[in-house]
Amino acid sequence: MPLQRRLPAPLLCLMLVLWQMPPALGAAAEPHAAIQQAVRAYVRAHEAQLPGTVKLSVGTIDPRLDLPRCARLHAFVPIGGRLWGNSSVGVRCLSPDWSLYVPVDVQVFAPVVVAARPLPQGQVISPGDVTLRKEDLSQLPNGVLSDPAQTVGRILTYGVPAGYALRLDVLRAPLVIHQGQNVTLAAKGQGFRVTSQGRALANAAVGQPVPVRVPSGSIITGIATGQGTVAVAY
Repeated sequence: MPLQRRLPAPLLCLMLVLWQMPPALGAAAEPHAAIQQAVRAYVRAHEAQLPGTVKLSVGTIDPRLDLPRCARLHAFVPIGGRLWGNSSVGVRCLSPDWSLYVPVDVQVFAPVVVAARPLPQGQVISPGDVTLRKEDLSQLPNGVLSDPAQTVGRILTYGVPAGYALRLDVLRAPLVIHQGQNVTLAAKGQGFRVTSQGRALANAAVGQPVPVRVPSGSIITGIATGQGTVAVAY
């Protein structure tokens, strides 16, 4: 009968303890609070680039997620992302190699021009028709106005309720040229200026092109520069 060697009792107990120990026991995990703080620091470092006062909310990280301790955390914005509204910020560790994305809500508050009362279509905006109100820009469409002077004298293309944030695309400049109106054509060059008369064939606001029929029957296209005046290139 072959001889069987028995392990010493202390060594056998030690092996039993190690066998029963979970693999991750004793491994240092990166605190979720440290990851969230890296996200906050990243947003705060870039908030000067945003057009207003920033209010930041950092989302929670799945408590079941255990990541190895990292010597240095690197936060970043994912490709195609931006620090605006409901978004996410990535956090990467180079050694050991891991990364995750943390949800954030970046609110950007700034004064915007809003309707002071319900305004009908065709309303010519006066100073009393608008006011400034602080709003979260991340919840508004692009192009909202921040200076009431940008709206005064312009005309609403459709009616809006009180509190509506105004944009240039809901306003149009007043017409300075009306179809069928007699207009003055002006051409100038170095040391001279020539004017003639014609009849506008379309409506136009300042800066818009307008075709004009001259007495000879020819049609010249110029740029509306003011009430009844059109500049043409020489």
